[in-house]
Amino acid sequence: MAGVLPSILSPQTSLTRPYQKPCSCRAMNFSSFIFNEEKEKRALVRCRAKKKISFTDQILDYIEGGPKLRKWYGAPDLLPKDGSIVEDEDEDQVDEARDAVLVSNGDSDIGQMVILSLIVKRARVKALVKDKRAALEAFGTYVESLTGDSRDKPFLRKALRGVRTIICPNEGFLSNVGSLKGVQHVVLLSQLSVYKGAGGIQAFMKSNSRKLAEQDESVLVASGIPYTIIRAGLLKDSPGGTLGFSFEKGSAAKGSLSKEDAAFICVEAVDTVPQRGFTFEVVNGGEKISDWKECLARLMDKVEGEP
Repeated sequence: MAGVLPSILSPQTSLTRPYQKPCSCRAMNFSSFIFNEEKEKRALVRCRAKKKISFTDQILDYIEGGPKLRKWYGAPDLLPKDGSIVEDEDEDQVDEARDAVLVSNGDSDIGQMVILSLIVKRARVKALVKDKRAALEAFGTYVESLTGDSRDKPFLRKALRGVRTIICPNEGFLSNVGSLKGVQHVVLLSQLSVYKGAGGIQAFMKSNSRKLAEQDESVLVASGIPYTIIRAGLLKDSPGGTLGFSFEKGSAAKGSLSKEDAAFICVEAVDTVPQRGFTFEVVNGGEKISDWKECLARLMDKVEGEP
């Protein structure tokens, strides 16, 4: 997955020392003290580096790294000194350059994983969330969190300001939204194949989700916006980055895919923009992918070559 950043010693880390009697000497050897202090810090960093943690936890550690990480990203302070949330900008301002990625359903499990992967890529991220304060506490100023009804035209215009690509990790956004004027690419994670393959009580329970997924795909195809529809297998809470993949036709209805892998593929698809649009299926399998840009281009050529 994304490259791992250097380990960062938390500014809150404190090194405790045993109590020592005051020195009777009038002068202390500060250079020796500082040298020993630095040795302890380096030893602590090496100790922490040996601990293996999950990819998502690593990203969370980086986000919580404090001022050093915010400076590294070029982001401002996490919160104003009074703890208040900064008021929204004037909606009448001139539209800025379109270089942002908007994540719908930013509160969902996969939505949050998508946001984390985008942060690691240093992308400019906007997200639609239900709880703006919770999103601010989780992601800080790395994400511009927006709360509102996407069916409301003024709010939607504000949400799409500066947006180049939309990632939809859950069904329901595209089928309820209005015009996506100015958007240049939409990445949709679809479970339609899973819903179609369900039977019995599962088919009944997922009937509304299937309807929304069908509407999302239909609206997207008819929009005229270049799109990438990722029809994933059954999404599971298993660790990502451990298994390979399979892109065989019909695999999504029978196979499964890690949520972390699904989020990662959505982010990788952002920079591979088709001329019109293409749809592919993916599940965890045996094929190892070292170059996702090449893989997606290959899948695109294969789809365009089909009758």
